[in-house]
Amino acid sequence: MSDQEERIDTKANKDNSILDKMCINSGNNKVYYGDSWEVNRVGYSDYNEMAVKKSRKQSMQGFDEDYSDIVDYILKITHRIWEEKGIGLIYRYYHNESKVHSPILTNTGINSVISGTLQTLHSFPDRRLIAENVIWSGNDQAGFFSSHRILSTGTNMEDSCFGPANGRKVVYRTIADCCIFANRIHEEWLVRDNLYLVKQLGFDPVEVAKKLAMKGREKAPAFQSNFGVGENMEGQYMPNVFMTKKDDKFEIGEFILEMYNKVWEWRLFNYVKDFYADNATVHFICNRDLVGHNQIQGMLISLFASFPNARFVIDRVTCNQRNSEDDWDVAVRWRLYGLNEGIGYFGYPSGKPVEIVGITHFRVYKEKNHRRMDGF
Repeated sequence: MSDQEERIDTKANKDNSILDKMCINSGNNKVYYGDSWEVNRVGYSDYNEMAVKKSRKQSMQGFDEDYSDIVDYILKITHRIWEEKGIGLIYRYYHNESKVHSPILTNTGINSVISGTLQTLHSFPDRRLIAENVIWSGNDQAGFFSSHRILSTGTNMEDSCFGPANGRKVVYRTIADCCIFANRIHEEWLVRDNLYLVKQLGFDPVEVAKKLAMKGREKAPAFQSNFGVGENMEGQYMPNVFMTKKDDKFEIGEFILEMYNKVWEWRLFNYVKDFYADNATVHFICNRDLVGHNQIQGMLISLFASFPNARFVIDRVTCNQRNSEDDWDVAVRWRLYGLNEGIGYFGYPSGKPVEIVGITHFRVYKEKNHRRMDGF
């Protein structure tokens, strides 16, 4: 690509505070930032508006000329592969040895990506993937990261992995985290609201889960698959306490790490009121909205009642500033693993080891003199 073709459209009043924030959390290897000046955010635009070719504001060396920034890349390849039925574009946009992590198993290789796409479109041929947000970080030299929240609709016209076709219409959310370098996705983490999908299809979620677990076991090695027990305490030591910098200045990465440390690791659910607005909405699984402190606290208590001693780990936090320093989009990928040893959200305990992989999107904003948030 020539220098002229790669010309970057920048703004003179670009917010350089992102660089300061990157330095603050440079040592924890968990918090990452994307500069919103470099991309055209999803915002309230639909695909018709996003698909219009725009001048490049972000360096995209190694990428097709058609893509103006990493958000544009994610939106367009998703639409072209899934909705325009360009399945073969997977050969162009996925690495030959790409890894796709789902809650059931990890698939390696481009053939499994093609197979999964074909099977899904066989079952739901009119599937639409409506972008709600793309939160990103990185660059074309070290590689990009994206967290793509999708609202999908479709009609179950043919048999699926869940059961026989019944013609029912479905709507559900998916979040896909991707690592991208030079026009290709190398690794992907996929979280989807399968419970809501199965319920809409009219199937018994427990029976479907058993069937899928057996299929996953068939592909898994025959030897031991679980090692150790995930525990919130290390021996007799209490959980670590996250210490913020000795500074009154708000920093989004620290805000998120502190919230998860207090509420999820220490189970201090009284702190929900410090981090969530009193009318905050959490868009929970099965299309359920949790509104306000009581419902959010209740959900967390029920979840941890099922796994009272489980260990919580944050894998990655990605932060994008919106229109001001008081308004942020944040994506968090996390894991909860331990024994199902209590009566809670999942009913009577099985005593078995469980690992839950989750991806959460937050909108963090300033309310009066406090930062509050909503979540997906």
